[in-house]
Amino acid sequence: MAVYRWKSFVEDVDRPEKPRTFGVTEIRAPNHTSLFSHNLLQDMMESMGQFVDGLKFTGGSESLMPKSFIKEATKLAHQHDIYVSTGDWAEHLLQKGSSSFKQYIQECKQLGFDTVELNTGLLELPEETLLRYIRLIKSQGLKAKPQFAVKFNKADIPPTHARAYGAYVVPKPRTSERVEDVDCLIRKAERCLEAGADMILIDAEDVCKYADSVRADIIAKVIGRLGIEKTMFEASNAKTSEWFIKQYGPNVNLFVDHSQVLDLECLRGRNLGKNHKSVLDSSFFLA
Repeated sequence: MAVYRWKSFVEDVDRPEKPRTFGVTEIRAPNHTSLFSHNLLQDMMESMGQFVDGLKFTGGSESLMPKSFIKEATKLAHQHDIYVSTGDWAEHLLQKGSSSFKQYIQECKQLGFDTVELNTGLLELPEETLLRYIRLIKSQGLKAKPQFAVKFNKADIPPTHARAYGAYVVPKPRTSERVEDVDCLIRKAERCLEAGADMILIDAEDVCKYADSVRADIIAKVIGRLGIEKTMFEASNAKTSEWFIKQYGPNVNLFVDHSQVLDLECLRGRNLGKNHKSVLDSSFFLA
């Protein structure tokens, strides 16, 4: 594989080479709504493969693709030291029973997937069953990544104008209870890690979907309890990615759209102080 040396900024000496266990960038692969071809994937890998750690199929897109194409895609990703994740598709298989799920895991391995994602919100499994599935994934030599989402009643989220940037303001009285308790979520995530899960993915919805409404308190609590190396956050847009890098540095693990890779890598290589000028708003170029 070709070695790229074309960043124009001073690289962070703490930024490790692949395979990385922190500072991981996982990307959302182009799905069935776009023209996802082998040539497109190859162009992506050749142009920015060194900045990508993981490739995730989303929305069950792999179920619409020929198996031969999936094998080619996973093989190409591996040539660039990129792991491949199934995305949140396992919940559809579990509706058919645990035996179907075991067959699904075996097929994922045959197709070249490295990581099986479990969307805990959609699965709605008893905790012990979820842990058993994690152990099953690990027993097949694959990595397990449970995905958690924090859901709140909108009355529990303070309005934007009443918030300091990156801070949490005491909200107005709630009209109803929050849907999921954060401490309960973290406890479940801790048990998943103890069962062998390799990383926990936190969904962006109601936590970090928009940069001006980030729940900094929840994010700090999750990272404080689980550790930055064991946690990945979905960053829905470039501004949210910038918030994470500014708050937690280049070693935070992020799941982003494939279109954001170069912007994110530039952010990882810059020192974002209080008076920084956003790379997204400047005339910053790669030479």
